[in-house]
Amino acid sequence: MSTTATAQSARLPRQVPYIIGNEACERFSFYGMRNILVQFLVSSVILAYIPEADREGAAKDVFHSFVIGVYFFPLLGGWLSDRYFGKYNTVFWFSLIYCAGHACLAAFDDNKTGFYTGLFLIALGSGGIKPLVVSFVGDQFDESNKSMAKIVFDFFYWTINFGSFFASLLMPLFLRSYGPAVAFGIPGILMFIATLIFWLGRKQYVRVPPTHGDDPDSFYNVARTALTRREEGQGRPGLSVALAGAVLAAAMLLCWAVKPGFWPVGFGFVITACLALGALIAFGGIGVSMQLERARGRHPDSAVDSVRAVLRVIIVFALITPFWSLFDQKASTWVLQGKTMMVPHDLWWWPSWLVKEAGQMQALNPLLVMLIIPFNNVVLYPLLRRMGFEPTSLRRMGFGIAFSGVAWIAAGAIQLWIDGGDPVSLAWQILPYLLLTFGEVLVSATALEFAYSQATQAMKGVIMALWYLSVTFGNVWVLLTNVSVRNEAVISRIASTGLSENAFLMFFFAAFAFVAALVFALYAWRYPMQDNYRAVGAV
Repeated sequence: MSTTATAQSARLPRQVPYIIGNEACERFSFYGMRNILVQFLVSSVILAYIPEADREGAAKDVFHSFVIGVYFFPLLGGWLSDRYFGKYNTVFWFSLIYCAGHACLAAFDDNKTGFYTGLFLIALGSGGIKPLVVSFVGDQFDESNKSMAKIVFDFFYWTINFGSFFASLLMPLFLRSYGPAVAFGIPGILMFIATLIFWLGRKQYVRVPPTHGDDPDSFYNVARTALTRREEGQGRPGLSVALAGAVLAAAMLLCWAVKPGFWPVGFGFVITACLALGALIAFGGIGVSMQLERARGRHPDSAVDSVRAVLRVIIVFALITPFWSLFDQKASTWVLQGKTMMVPHDLWWWPSWLVKEAGQMQALNPLLVMLIIPFNNVVLYPLLRRMGFEPTSLRRMGFGIAFSGVAWIAAGAIQLWIDGGDPVSLAWQILPYLLLTFGEVLVSATALEFAYSQATQAMKGVIMALWYLSVTFGNVWVLLTNVSVRNEAVISRIASTGLSENAFLMFFFAAFAFVAALVFALYAWRYPMQDNYRAVGAV
């Protein structure tokens, strides 16, 4: 049978709608609670023990610590799935943890311990299933119907943004009209429905068994060989560097525990643990890179070369982390800015019957994503090619980081206007949201495509883990900035500029993005591109 005939006769696997339905409800659930979290905390009894002037900063700390957890726990979910339980069981059990977290938020909206327990459980549950659902969709396809996979993945991504759009639009209204128990309870109900839908398809799923870590040429095994293998007449400097990273990480955790005088007061467990993890990855990566050639002979050249590609991707993702520090603040810093602005009910085009809260402006992000992606693919990229400029993945990511900086310049200009004392229309936030979302599409939608092409199939799981960690470290930048502005010397320095703290930080983050974009461009200029797409006809 010809390839064309096979494609025409291919059918959508009957079990896929269960996964799509699960994802739609889960994304509504997640973004529904996430996008009202900061505005709830600022005015809740959860932070009532903090002076009113400091509550916005504390709410931002809680929010970004939560996001750090969401993008850290994919490491755990992916490991448990691969080593022990497989994707279906891991997704199902983490989904039940997820549901329990939502129940805690709804039941303990006036209890700090109960509420924070709920946030931890949601971070654990959401993070645990995050790396698995997309690959579980892919497991449902084989050679006979693989032509349908791209359609399903496109619809899958569209569903994520569809759920995010309505959650971002509606949940602030429920919080305003019915209170936190209802506003957090509805996402919990949606997550229960998501879990039920996923469970209903249990007898139809294709379940790829876990590997139990038996791959002898995995990233970990190749890296371990490179670090530990001795060469006659040579030392092991790479191993020394990796061990130095481990010692530094342990020292950081020890300093957090005993709190010596030189240790920054604001460096809590989340910041310290993330910095320790960063030290392990950075020093370990450098050490492996120094001795990687020693792994040849014990492992295939393709595995060694793929590890080298992963180490290069680590640098790319590290340079993307400043983008995430700007992007995720749209749900914290920008929402708080919007609360000081005037909802423009007098504008003829403003949907006053629906948009009544600053938090609802976050719905612009998924809406614009659904519009910008086809615009870029159909209009912008072909136009740039006709003009002689090839929009490669690295170029798109570099410009995406820069556009996030432009977005924060716009947000900073709005803040200056607010600080001037004049009423400022909330409609002006459309501009920074548009610029930031355009940057997101250039970075986020491109980075996974780029990473996929740089590593062999065996290394793609490592790539996904690193991608999620880039979001984690992006939010660590925000926490570190929040800690620094509580220092008296820094506060005095900001005051000497004549800017408010909010305006100063917005321009600071814009400059941060521009510097990151410049360094990214310099690295990308010399980056040796790989092409690890599967050959035509290869299984």
